[in-house]
Amino acid sequence: MVIEIKVPTVGESISEVTIAKWLKKDGDYVQQDEVLCEMESEKATFELNAEKAGILKIAAAEGATLKIGDVACTIDTAAAPPAGAPAPAAPAAAPATPATEAAPAAPAAPAVNKGTIEMKVPTVGESISEVTLVKWTKKDGDYVERDEVICELESEKATFELNAEEAGVLIQVAKEGDTLKIGDVACKIDTSAPRPAGKAAPAAAPAAQPAKAAAPQAQQAPVTAIPNDIKTTPVAAAVIADKHVDASTIKGSGAHGKIMKDDVYAALQNPGVAIGQEMFSRGERREKMSNLRKTVSRRLVEAKNTTAMLTTFNEVDMTNIMALRAKYKEVFKKQHEVNLGFMSFFTKACCFALQEFPSVNAYIDGEELVYHDYCDISIAVSAPKGLVVPVIRNAESLDMAGIEKAVVELATKARDNKLTVPEMTGGTFTITNGGVFGSLMSTPIINIPQSAILGMHKIQERPMAIDGQVVIRPMMYVALSYDHRIIDGRESVSFLVRVKEMLENPEQLLFGKDPLKALLKL
Repeated sequence: MVIEIKVPTVGESISEVTIAKWLKKDGDYVQQDEVLCEMESEKATFELNAEKAGILKIAAAEGATLKIGDVACTIDTAAAPPAGAPAPAAPAAAPATPATEAAPAAPAAPAVNKGTIEMKVPTVGESISEVTLVKWTKKDGDYVERDEVICELESEKATFELNAEEAGVLIQVAKEGDTLKIGDVACKIDTSAPRPAGKAAPAAAPAAQPAKAAAPQAQQAPVTAIPNDIKTTPVAAAVIADKHVDASTIKGSGAHGKIMKDDVYAALQNPGVAIGQEMFSRGERREKMSNLRKTVSRRLVEAKNTTAMLTTFNEVDMTNIMALRAKYKEVFKKQHEVNLGFMSFFTKACCFALQEFPSVNAYIDGEELVYHDYCDISIAVSAPKGLVVPVIRNAESLDMAGIEKAVVELATKARDNKLTVPEMTGGTFTITNGGVFGSLMSTPIINIPQSAILGMHKIQERPMAIDGQVVIRPMMYVALSYDHRIIDGRESVSFLVRVKEMLENPEQLLFGKDPLKALLKL
């Protein structure tokens, strides 16, 4: 009997893979669970294993792009093993269990029979009323397992998944691109449908893992030579490391500029030429805006059009903070297992100033002013899909280490696209740091409905006149954009001056005469 080996489902949102390398040749006799080839998706490299022993017939060549469910190869299980080949262990035991062999002849009973159930769009955030169905990860009519991801939904703040509530046959109701309101039916699942013949129950999946884990080949080569801001697939990273290619000269053709295997091979064939950077090129390309990018655009324009936005500037002498960090950063890291960064100082300073000037921590709701006795600080982060603003809750109650840990956790989730809607909902005041990109000065836009946002910038050494002397000091421009409808000029300027004073005298933030003792306590 000839069986088809198809591309399996390898992860959420993955619709196609590339055959990176065949480990067995066409016509080879392969054993059950033996690794046949390596496949590469946008997120990882994985192996395709033989489901049965037999003669391999390759259907797709190396470098071919296949969709999930496409046939990669076939195996003739009726073929006899060649002379001298080891006897396959798994098939030898099969005759001893005839009932197991006979089971696929009839469909298994349904996992649970609740009739046809409706899968509705769940509540995903306090201010979100509708979402867009971005992509179906399962086809209409597919048999899905309980908790299996069936589609991706995108709100104005984040992308999230819809999981099957029960096992059964999927009946799609909405189409990709449809806008659905909270509570709308996205699909239905017929739980009375029997499990298809040959489809293993979910518990069978973990049993296959040891076979893959036993593969002797390492799946991810070291990528220490690749800068952190350059993204590559694992196979591309391995080739870069092996061939010593300068990753900065390669323009990736993958999603978000990710370097693919073919990009590296092209660079090897054209040494000294920055691939993708053709001289005198007049090429152009179009990309559809994501819903997140559309929402960011809409909210920025809304902020400009609906607020009386004004920006005031000041500058901060960072000498004392930098000296404090240099002196105690190792002790702080050893004590708290996190680096002592600038963000904790700025967050602490803003929390104290917000409590002193409550209008900066308030917002307008219709004809009312809403004040907060807490400080939920939003931190602007540049993520792969666009700008996101996760929130540090009750930052005024956190110590320096707590703030740093929260910043690291939220920034990591943002880079990995793992932020949840609650983590990006709310916020009473925002801090954005354009200095990490080299910005010397900017006018940040308010994150509505908030009324103010603080912009940090690059630390630049400049000559300053101090006590009649010209000295070189590390200076940072800070900007406060605010809604003049609720915050007066006196309050905005006083707020920024207060932040400046505390940053230039960081002992005020530490509440103690002994900075080391205060740092460890905080």
